[in-house]
Amino acid sequence: MAYKPQGYTDLSPYLLVKDAEAVLQFCETVFGATRLRVFPSEQGGILHAECRIGDTVIMMGEAEGPAAMLHLYLADPDSAFDGALAAGATVLQPMMEKGDGDRRGGIRAPDGTQWYLARQIGSAPEA
Repeated sequence: MAYKPQGYTDLSPYLLVKDAEAVLQFCETVFGATRLRVFPSEQGGILHAECRIGDTVIMMGEAEGPAAMLHLYLADPDSAFDGALAAGATVLQPMMEKGDGDRRGGIRAPDGTQWYLARQIGSAPEA
């Protein structure tokens, strides 16, 4: 038996959120995420949930905790950035090129999670 589910990456970001259903819906609307597994809690919320964005699985559970920050490479980050704003996100950093080989912008989702959306546009400068 494999040490991870088929199609999962070795590392999955894990979010502690107030409303996992809202986060799942945001990810589906903005990033085209696919729901994988959702386990309800005895209290009526969500104990554990997973969704896939591109080749990455994001896991989450409903609990108090610090907001998370995620960096996500996309084929079209500008469209996702606009979609995030339409879905209620706020701008942390406008989409821009900062000379590191990426075009990137940052948003804060309605649940407080920070997403930095990027696309590689050239080679990073030598360090």
